[in-house]
Amino acid sequence: MDYPERFSNLPEYAFPRLRTLLDSHQPGGEIINMTIGEPRHAMPGFVGDVLAASVAEFGKYPANNGTPELLAAISAWIARRYGVEVAEDRIMALNGTREGLFNAVLALCPETKRGKRPVVLIPNPFYQVYAIATMMIGAEPVFVPATAETGFMPDYRALPAEVLDRTAIAFICSPANPQGAVASRAYLADLLELAETHDFRVFADECYSELYRHDPPPGLIEVAQEVGADPERVVIFHSLSKRSSLPGLRSGFVAAGPKSMHYIRQLRAYSGAPLPQPLQRVAEKVWADEDHVIENRRLYQEKFDDAAVVFDGINSVTMPDAGFFLWLPVEDGEAAAMKLWRETGVRVLPGAYLSREVEGENPGRSYIRVALVAPREETRRGLTKLRDCLYL
Repeated sequence: MDYPERFSNLPEYAFPRLRTLLDSHQPGGEIINMTIGEPRHAMPGFVGDVLAASVAEFGKYPANNGTPELLAAISAWIARRYGVEVAEDRIMALNGTREGLFNAVLALCPETKRGKRPVVLIPNPFYQVYAIATMMIGAEPVFVPATAETGFMPDYRALPAEVLDRTAIAFICSPANPQGAVASRAYLADLLELAETHDFRVFADECYSELYRHDPPPGLIEVAQEVGADPERVVIFHSLSKRSSLPGLRSGFVAAGPKSMHYIRQLRAYSGAPLPQPLQRVAEKVWADEDHVIENRRLYQEKFDDAAVVFDGINSVTMPDAGFFLWLPVEDGEAAAMKLWRETGVRVLPGAYLSREVEGENPGRSYIRVALVAPREETRRGLTKLRDCLYL
């Protein structure tokens, strides 16, 4: 029996690849898992009560695009956070932003651009769904290094005009996963100008927007309003997984221009993966509450403060502006992960597993990604063992 060739060409996902690397070896001590970015802080205390009060709604088909109350709560949050009024018909609730990122590419990427195969620009390293969605529609992924030399943001303006003219979508992740870099207002304004010049959309994955150490990161939607950009050029994605420590709720949203949202919602109507109604009731209350977000951010700030102390004096290690990862330089990420596992039991992710090799260069090869999601004491123990093993 034959299967689509595109599925046979998919790269192996990072975590199965990590298991292949490490699991045949014994850990060298207490296992401390710092690989996956699964938040482990307490979820908001009211979640259970809201869910219990709405449990009967599991007996109904859920609102496909989001309940009116949830869409209103999201719209109000955008207004509070970014100072931008976004009509509720320009928002759609997501069953996790991975679903939204994937389907938005399917909904909005044209079959051709100026008579040629369209291009999707992807920062390298990147969240793997960007590339997989691009492959599924037959567009050409162009991986653009996001390295220390470029402030860990992709320099799309440096690309040849012929590539930019074929570009249909440019992905940006700010705060960045895995590096924790934040795109400045000037960077976002320049990207929107580039999008206008070459006629493409910008997809902004902003799932880590509320986990910052100092100043709130600017959002693409607010910069678009400031510079008067066409709303159809802007598609933003947000999630409750990181903001509210609710990865199992699978709740996020996409917001876009009216025409873009029409096509995104049209695809949802046929492919259908709406959030169950009781979970939409929970999400409505969570988007409306900021107290738990402030506490969540404080807990991560404590762990970054601890990390700064642990790595004090190691000049190659710097603290990120946002997110909950450390992107640590090493000679070879796979070798470092193996050494750390076999000698200490600390488990981290090689940076090469989050990147794509282009012209013989993988920008993640000389890094490891370390997630600061465990309780504070466990995180500090893991970081101390990591420092002693790899840097001293």
